[in-house]
Amino acid sequence: MQAVQLQIAAELNVQPPFADQNALEAEVARRIAFIQQCLKNAQLKTLVLGISGGVDSLTAGMLAQRAVEQLRESTGDKSYCFIAVRLPYQTQADEHEAQASLECIKPDESHTVNIGPSVQALTAQIKAFEGQHASAVDFVTGNTKARMRMVAQYAIAGARQGLVIGTDHAAEAVMGFFTKFGDGACDIAPLSGLVKNQVRAIARSFGAPQSLVDKVPTADLEDLVPGKPDEASHGVTYAEIDAFLHGEPVREEAFKIIRDTYLKTQHKRVQPYAP
Repeated sequence: MQAVQLQIAAELNVQPPFADQNALEAEVARRIAFIQQCLKNAQLKTLVLGISGGVDSLTAGMLAQRAVEQLRESTGDKSYCFIAVRLPYQTQADEHEAQASLECIKPDESHTVNIGPSVQALTAQIKAFEGQHASAVDFVTGNTKARMRMVAQYAIAGARQGLVIGTDHAAEAVMGFFTKFGDGACDIAPLSGLVKNQVRAIARSFGAPQSLVDKVPTADLEDLVPGKPDEASHGVTYAEIDAFLHGEPVREEAFKIIRDTYLKTQHKRVQPYAP
């Protein structure tokens, strides 16, 4: 079992547990430098990220804001900018937590794009939905929401000549828990290789409130099951996923679920298949 765990962890470039606070701070500095180098390589000065109210976008947002602040200070160029984007579908139930995230991040700019009208207009034109079970339509529409959010972020990035930040990390990557060409689409993924408890640890080190750090993770894409916890979809806990990725012992059932899910979602982590 451990050999399989270590192989998968290596394929996802999983980072080892933080040995201490110095190790955490060094990793934070490395990732901020990575964001800055990506901007320099692209000869761009703007970062764009959707803020949901969850700890992943909160952490990525705090890294991004620090990256541009440091660039402004080190270069004297005040045009470096981070744009945080709220992308609600109609009225978001946990909007207060999304707003709390913005207050914590303190982005240079904050934009709001309500994707509700666009998603509804598109789904109304999909004849393939006719005769389908309501739950199936709801699930597909949830993925459409994720893709529409990325369309909006790329529209803003295009208008402002910037890079779009993604929030995927190792604990989501191993489960394929992202929408292909939706939240899985981005220019840079600064949380890549981190497990969930490391993402939380970084947010905590930045002074994020405990209510946001420990918020129950949810994609919140399905109208019929609003606020459905990620772990209910996974069938395993994030603690088990983290342990799996760090080569620690896990229940046999949890091992099987994570391994099998990783294998069947491989197509989501690679470029499109070609002959």
